[in-house]
Amino acid sequence: MDDDLGSFDPSISDEGPSPSGWLGDMDGYQDQEGGDSFDPNIPEEGPSAPPPGWLEDIDGYQGHKGGPEDDEPLYPPPPAYNPQPEVNRSTSVPSIRVPSISEDVARDALLRFVESKWKYSSKPARNLTFKDLKPVTVYRYRLETYTETRTSAWQLEPYNGQAVDGPQYGASPPPWDIPVSLPQMYSNRVEKIPVPHSSFVKVCHKCHGCGRTRCAGCFGRGMKRCSFCHGNGRARKKRCTSCHGRGRRRKNNVSCFIPDRQPDFPDRKFEKVSGDPFFIDENVLVYPIHGFPDQEICDVSAKLINDHLYRFTSTSRILQQRQTIELVPLTHAFYSYGGKDYSFYVYGTENKVFTSKYPTACSIL
Repeated sequence: MDDDLGSFDPSISDEGPSPSGWLGDMDGYQDQEGGDSFDPNIPEEGPSAPPPGWLEDIDGYQGHKGGPEDDEPLYPPPPAYNPQPEVNRSTSVPSIRVPSISEDVARDALLRFVESKWKYSSKPARNLTFKDLKPVTVYRYRLETYTETRTSAWQLEPYNGQAVDGPQYGASPPPWDIPVSLPQMYSNRVEKIPVPHSSFVKVCHKCHGCGRTRCAGCFGRGMKRCSFCHGNGRARKKRCTSCHGRGRRRKNNVSCFIPDRQPDFPDRKFEKVSGDPFFIDENVLVYPIHGFPDQEICDVSAKLINDHLYRFTSTSRILQQRQTIELVPLTHAFYSYGGKDYSFYVYGTENKVFTSKYPTACSIL
C-alpha cells in the first residue's frame, strides 16, 4: 500500500453551516465567507456511485454497474439445487363434515354486528323469528412456496487498516456455494453474507485519494472531510450476496383460492376470517390433490403447484412447500321481522356477520 494515498486529518472538519457574521471583514477580503483560500490541488467531490471500470469483476459475479439496487444481477440457482417433481404423483384428502350453527349462535353474532353499527337498532335482532339456517360448504385452498433468491452488490466502507480478505487467499465461491444457516420456515428474511476472497482496497473515487474534497457550499474556499473515506483517502470494497443490494432473501410466496359458492356474499370477506385447516400437506415439494369431493379444489391445486414450479425455479431455490385446505364456516340465516323477510350471513370461525339489508335504522332527532 503506497503511503502517498493520504491519511486521516482530524483538523479537517465535516461540512456544517457557518453562523452569519461569525468572521469579521478584513481589508481586501470582504467577499470571503470563511475558510482557506482556493486550493486547486483539492479535488471537487466526486459522484457517490463509483465510475465505470472502478469496480473489479470477480469470476462468477459479473454484471455489476455500481448503480441503483435494482441494477444488481440476479443469480438463478443451478438445476441441481432445486427439487424435481415425481411424475403422476398425487395427494389424497380425507372427507369432512360441514359444520352448522344454532339459532342462539346466529342471533348473538347478529347482535354483536348491530352493536358495532351506530345507525342500527338492536330491537330487530332480539325479536326476529328464524325461518331457516342453511350451512354452505366453503373450502379455502392455500399453497405456500418458501423460496430463496440470491443476488450480489458491492459494499463500500472506509479503509482503516483492517484485514482484507482478497483474491490472494483463493477464488471466490459461486453464489450458491456459500453456506448460510436456514431460518424459520415460511418467514420472510433478508440476510447479508460477505463473499469470501472478494475484498479490495482502492483509492477513494470521491476524493481521489486526497482525503479532502473542495466544498461546493463555500465554492472551494474551504474544505470538508471526505464523507466516503472519512479523510483516509482509501476505501475498502467488498462484495456480498444480497437481494437487490440488501442481502440473501428468503421469501414465502402464497396463493389462495376460494370457490364462489354464494353470489350474494362478497368473497373478499373471507380474507379477514379464519377457517378450520382440516388438511395440511407439507414437504419439499407437494403434489396435486386427487379425489376430493370439490373437483374445483383439485383443479386449482394442480394449476397453482405447476404455476409455482414454473415461476420460482427459474430465479429462486424452492426450500419447502405447504398446501392446506380450510373449511370456512358460512351459514345463510333467513328470518322474518315486522311481517317482512330478511337474511344475513354468519361466516368464519369468528362468527362475523354480513348483511345487505337490516329491518330498521336509528334516526337522529
